[in-house]
Amino acid sequence: MTKTSMDIEFSLFGEKLRERCGILELMDDLGNALTTNPDMRMMGGGNPAAIPEVQEIWRQRVAQLLDEGDTLDRILVNYDPPSGNPRFLEAVAGCLNRESGWNVQPENVAVTCGGQTAFFFLFNMLAGKFADGSHRKILLPITPEYIGYANQGVSQDLFTALPALIEEQDGNTFKYRVDFENLEITEDIAAICVSRPTNPSGNVLSDAEIIRLSQLAKQNGIPLIIDNAYGNPFPGAIFTDATPIWDDHVILTLSLSKLGLPGTRTGIIIASEEITRAISAMTAVVGLANNNIGQAIALPFLENGEIIRISNDIIRPFYRERSEHAREAVAEAFGNSIPYRIHAAEGAFFLWFWFPDLPISSSELYRRLKQRDVLVVPGEYFFFGLNTPWQHSNECIRVTFSQSLETVTEGIQIIAEEVSKAYRK
Repeated sequence: MTKTSMDIEFSLFGEKLRERCGILELMDDLGNALTTNPDMRMMGGGNPAAIPEVQEIWRQRVAQLLDEGDTLDRILVNYDPPSGNPRFLEAVAGCLNRESGWNVQPENVAVTCGGQTAFFFLFNMLAGKFADGSHRKILLPITPEYIGYANQGVSQDLFTALPALIEEQDGNTFKYRVDFENLEITEDIAAICVSRPTNPSGNVLSDAEIIRLSQLAKQNGIPLIIDNAYGNPFPGAIFTDATPIWDDHVILTLSLSKLGLPGTRTGIIIASEEITRAISAMTAVVGLANNNIGQAIALPFLENGEIIRISNDIIRPFYRERSEHAREAVAEAFGNSIPYRIHAAEGAFFLWFWFPDLPISSSELYRRLKQRDVLVVPGEYFFFGLNTPWQHSNECIRVTFSQSLETVTEGIQIIAEEVSKAYRK
């Protein structure tokens, strides 16, 4: 009997998630470069740096787990509840309450298999198609915004976005701000979502902007989702004042990834009990339970508050220093002959370049840099949800400074060379 290949037809859901998109291209490039091209300068991804002092802390903690009798056996063999390990939930709530003066209860905390999964659950539970036939959307009040959100909707057209106001500052610096004059909360808005610091630009919404967004959300009876993957109180990769907020209508997400534990895939959601119960139910259906090892590693550091010291005294200074080095390298490589702007240094792991009137697209610049063994992320992927095209989106790239000083310096020099070539043609 002859075998024939099947012509498989995917569902709309299957087609949606398998289509080529920014986050897939990014992860493919990173994975392929790691396995097939060790000379590639990995300046595109959001992978945290290998900070020696932090790595040593996690190594010691893993060794401690091995020495604690059958502790590791229980972690590896047993399922935790789908909401997360009860002691871990108490530790997260206690840490946030001590640090920020909140009144978070363990019931307000839910664990997910990484922050990416948290947003897949949140976006699709709050927005999309409803039983009454209506379609509701997630509002991004400032864009560019995180590439990983773009293709997470089970239904199409899940996002609507507002272009940021561009505030030009001294030298070659600029900053994004929320355009509140043109921000409208219509009946089809299910939730407002922002990242703080913002991935890709490192922009940190001010306390005044966050409070105003919170008030708008509360007045309209919708949640404000704040993606805190890089922010305070942990991991603390933030270089300006930013007060964390939480309330019944606020959904705050945190992660262990940027603490140097991305492989543990541990996301954390702080929200009303109604939301955390729904998240736990989704976890049970999709994956039964979450990864135990990340919760076990971080547990004592949450209970004794050491996670705050690690964030403030090790992680923040490390990335601030890397940011300053990268900007010095940019100033030296670009000089005054290449037209460029760079977003204010406020947080996260990235340089966000803007090349006004760039003669080629950001995708073409990405391809040219890739040929020279420099991986960046083209800016166009971060501008989803806009009603009308914005030329600015084709003039930007995201570059990480979490790699070695040598890699970052070399990569920036090559970027300057390719941008200079583009402007000359």
